[in-house]
Amino acid sequence: MKLNKSILYILSLTVLASCQPELSEDFEPSAGNADFSKYIALGNSLTAGFTDGALYKSAQEYSFGNILAAQFSYVGGGTFNQPLMPTDEGVGIDIGPQGLSFATKYILGFKTDCLGETSLAPVPADPDASQDVLMQRLMTSVAIDGPFNNLGVPGIKSYHMLNPGLGLNPYFARMAQNPASDILIQMAVEQQPSFFSLWIGNNDVLGYAITGGTSDSITSDQTFSFVLNEILTNLAAGQAKGAIANIPNIKVIPFFTTVPYNAIVLSDQAQVNALNAAYHDLNQMIKQQGSTDTIAFKQGANAMLIADASLPWGLRHIKASELVLLSIPQDSLKCAGWGTMSPVGDQFILSEEEIGRINAAVTAYNQTIAQMANDYDLALVDIHSELNYYNEHTVYHDGIAFNTNFITGNLFGLDGIHLSPRGNALVAMHFIYAINHQFRANIPQVTIAAYPGYDFP
Repeated sequence: MKLNKSILYILSLTVLASCQPELSEDFEPSAGNADFSKYIALGNSLTAGFTDGALYKSAQEYSFGNILAAQFSYVGGGTFNQPLMPTDEGVGIDIGPQGLSFATKYILGFKTDCLGETSLAPVPADPDASQDVLMQRLMTSVAIDGPFNNLGVPGIKSYHMLNPGLGLNPYFARMAQNPASDILIQMAVEQQPSFFSLWIGNNDVLGYAITGGTSDSITSDQTFSFVLNEILTNLAAGQAKGAIANIPNIKVIPFFTTVPYNAIVLSDQAQVNALNAAYHDLNQMIKQQGSTDTIAFKQGANAMLIADASLPWGLRHIKASELVLLSIPQDSLKCAGWGTMSPVGDQFILSEEEIGRINAAVTAYNQTIAQMANDYDLALVDIHSELNYYNEHTVYHDGIAFNTNFITGNLFGLDGIHLSPRGNALVAMHFIYAINHQFRANIPQVTIAAYPGYDFP
């Protein structure tokens, strides 16, 4: 296996060599007062390189940790070993009504909808992939190739980093020597890192958000604060220095912003009249209840009809301030009367109240992260502010336009949640800004254009 590890490492260096910038003669790289000889990346799917709905080999090679490690090599950084997947099709997990299922990554392809119209959309790389084959790819252990510098585990929340038994998470089990008992933070500490990156807490709110607030729960502020302090105490015990990133606003993530609230477009006045007539009696009852939340449609764009269990009549128009999830079945909107004859289920909507809970948690988490960055002398990477800026402006790097729009914005992958290779390069760039400032280092910056965009069919 030593030979295999060497081959994998040489291949990874070959991939990254083309992505490293040429340094000018007057540029003097410096580690400042940090030591990058043993770098460990800790976090969840964003650290692992998960994107396009799956974990796959080339995406791991373009993880922001691997990109950082390439830049750290100019200032004494060492090797960066990752638990690479065996193929580039990848494996993603879906937990639905029928239980656990596996799928390959998304690619851009052509999809025909219920109206017979064909358009460009994310489609599975292999829609007919065998469940048994995908499961085997994911479940096959690569622990013998460890220990690993990239300890990002898709799906984990902050407190999972302190818990044994993460072997129930197959992305963890495949990299752990003892999946039933290994503890992620201990796997990092045992390697005696000189420097670490930590980006954790996203899933503490995302688990709730991506189900429309219908399942999972938001980790309490108190639990997050306690857990983060425990994580950093463990890392600080070995005198490691590091950088910590905060949590983005969900309103910059395409999964929550791509489908507009007024996605119901009616061009036929006869259909409008029929819908309004169908809701006449209900509207009379709503008015008798003293409410103005009546149901009404018009030609043009309409706010979709959604379920609301807090109302006696159980449905209402969605508000412009509320969010529709990218997981909503588009054919159901177009051909099955969702949003007009039938209310859209709560699992596809984030209400104002649910958004408020998420925003409150993110604000509290980020206050904790900022305080602990100060307490532990860490570089603070303000991803929250940076993505807010990309949400409000189109920013050019190396001649490439970036914003938070789905696919065309270049930041996010085809699942609408995780970062693209170029998005990871931008994250690495902001890590380097923060690290250089905090530790008086002079790490060369990332060349964003060296990282790939998406292939169009």
